[in-house]
Amino acid sequence: MEPVKAPAPLVIISSSPYIHCGSTISAAMRDVLLSLLPALAAAVYFFGWPALSVILTCCLSAVICEALCQKLMQRPITVGDGSALLTGLLLAFCLPPELSLGLAAFGSFCAVVIGKQVFGGLGSNIFNPAHLGRAILLASFPAQMTTWTMPWNTAAAEAVTKATPYTDAVSSATPLAALRLAESAWHRGLNVDLPSLNALFWGNVGGSLGETCVPALLLGGIYLLWRGHIDWRIPAGYIGTVVVITAIYGWLREYPAWFAIYHLLSGGLIIGAFFMATDWVTSPITKKGRLIYALGLGILTALIRLRGGYVEGVCYSILIMNMVTPLIDRYVTNVPFGGGARHE
Repeated sequence: MEPVKAPAPLVIISSSPYIHCGSTISAAMRDVLLSLLPALAAAVYFFGWPALSVILTCCLSAVICEALCQKLMQRPITVGDGSALLTGLLLAFCLPPELSLGLAAFGSFCAVVIGKQVFGGLGSNIFNPAHLGRAILLASFPAQMTTWTMPWNTAAAEAVTKATPYTDAVSSATPLAALRLAESAWHRGLNVDLPSLNALFWGNVGGSLGETCVPALLLGGIYLLWRGHIDWRIPAGYIGTVVVITAIYGWLREYPAWFAIYHLLSGGLIIGAFFMATDWVTSPITKKGRLIYALGLGILTALIRLRGGYVEGVCYSILIMNMVTPLIDRYVTNVPFGGGARHE
């Protein structure tokens, strides 16, 4: 009688990836939240306690909306991973400092439920949730979403007030809106006082909560690059494209030499390039694809800012390129291991 042989070991074949990087969703979200702390501190410093109330409302509403939505849809509740909290914080950074708390909560609902959970939750969303929430708010409540509060600094307020004489030092236009009016004045041979580049750099100007203080955003962006959470190609390509296009446009129209730098430091370009456009779910997966993606973002942003009826183009540019990302991933692929042509 032959001895009974032991069964062969079971071989499990699954789809890639086969090697885990060692990180987790919760750890990655904590890193991104940590990178945003300097911008959060700057927002509260420049815009006061109303800014903090908007931030807390957005974050709390996002967490509650995600938990309730997952409960109703009978999905595992995953608010502990920090993704809902991050969505709420990023949305708050895109809002005016004194937006009503009801609208801030509604924006979080749109960002989390419509922007993420409807598509299947984290990892399945097509659009950047925070910018989708902002776009819905802007389309639904344009007056409230374009009423800007100046920081607690009279010099910056006076500079913008001179550029936009129909405003006051409490509620005023953003630097991009003032620049648009200055362009009209330059064509008539007039000079207009604008907020200085120094004020733009440090964030002593009107604008959304998290977009004004450039050093705080750069500090957070460098941290994410160091931790390996984002690819330098997207922020560098995005910012570089906007600077090149605006510089050429300003040179052709004989605008001041600092015209392109003004576009670089104004609006949501810095926060969009480092924290929104680099979203892992809605950006391309290949290096070449990310460069194409960044180039498209820069072209769209520059076109909207320079020739569009809306002075800021970051939000809509990112949402448009989010739709193009699957197409980029479809046709821009890495060469298979070992070389050879890609087969369908």
